[in-house]
Amino acid sequence: MTHPILPETGFVRLREVLKVFPVSKTTWWAGVKSGKFPKPIKLGPKMTAWRAEDIRALIVAMGGRDG
Repeated sequence: MTHPILPETGFVRLREVLKVFPVSKTTWWAGVKSGKFPKPIKLGPKMTAWRAEDIRALIVAMGGRDG
Protein backbone atom coordinates (compact mmCIF):
# COMPACT_ATOMS: atom_id res chain seq x y z
CA MET A 1 0.00 0.00 0.00
CA THR A 2 1.39 3.38 -0.94
CA HIS A 3 0.80 6.52 1.07
CA PRO A 4 -0.32 9.78 -0.50
CA ILE A 5 2.64 12.04 -1.11
CA LEU A 6 2.80 15.21 0.95
CA PRO A 7 3.65 18.43 -0.84
CA GLU A 8 7.24 19.63 -0.41
CA THR A 9 6.02 22.86 1.18
CA GLY A 10 2.71 24.43 2.04
CA PHE A 11 -0.08 23.40 4.34
CA VAL A 12 -2.02 20.19 4.84
CA ARG A 13 -5.35 19.76 6.58
CA LEU A 14 -5.96 17.15 9.26
CA ARG A 15 -7.64 14.74 6.81
CA GLU A 16 -4.43 14.59 4.75
CA VAL A 17 -2.20 14.38 7.84
CA LEU A 18 -4.10 11.33 9.09
CA LYS A 19 -3.66 9.61 5.72
CA VAL A 20 0.12 9.60 6.13
CA PHE A 21 0.22 9.42 9.93
CA PRO A 22 -2.59 6.95 10.71
CA VAL A 23 -3.84 7.69 14.19
CA SER A 24 -7.30 8.70 15.38
CA LYS A 25 -8.28 12.36 15.55
CA THR A 26 -8.41 12.09 19.34
CA THR A 27 -4.88 10.64 19.47
CA TRP A 28 -3.62 13.32 17.08
CA TRP A 29 -5.06 16.20 19.11
CA ALA A 30 -3.76 14.69 22.36
CA GLY A 31 -0.30 14.51 20.75
CA VAL A 32 -0.55 18.13 19.65
CA LYS A 33 -1.54 19.18 23.16
CA SER A 34 1.33 17.22 24.74
CA GLY A 35 3.89 18.54 22.25
CA LYS A 36 4.53 15.13 20.65
CA PHE A 37 3.01 16.30 17.35
CA PRO A 38 3.46 19.68 15.62
CA LYS A 39 1.28 22.62 16.53
CA PRO A 40 -1.29 23.64 13.91
CA ILE A 41 -1.51 26.98 12.17
CA LYS A 42 -4.82 28.81 12.00
CA LEU A 43 -5.45 29.86 8.41
CA GLY A 44 -8.86 31.29 9.22
CA PRO A 45 -11.59 31.23 11.85
CA LYS A 46 -12.59 27.67 10.94
CA MET A 47 -9.50 26.46 9.10
CA THR A 48 -6.58 24.73 10.79
CA ALA A 49 -3.63 23.22 8.96
CA TRP A 50 -0.08 22.00 9.49
CA ARG A 51 3.09 22.85 7.62
CA ALA A 52 3.95 19.98 5.27
CA GLU A 53 7.57 20.29 6.38
CA ASP A 54 6.58 19.70 10.02
CA ILE A 55 4.62 16.57 9.12
CA ARG A 56 7.51 15.23 7.01
CA ALA A 57 9.91 15.84 9.91
CA LEU A 58 7.52 14.05 12.31
CA ILE A 59 7.36 10.99 10.05
CA VAL A 60 11.15 10.84 9.82
CA ALA A 61 11.54 11.34 13.59
CA MET A 62 9.13 8.46 14.24
CA GLY A 63 11.25 6.18 12.06
CA GLY A 64 9.02 6.26 9.00
CA ARG A 65 9.80 7.06 5.42
CA ASP A 66 9.36 10.58 4.08
CA GLY A 67 6.52 11.03 1.58
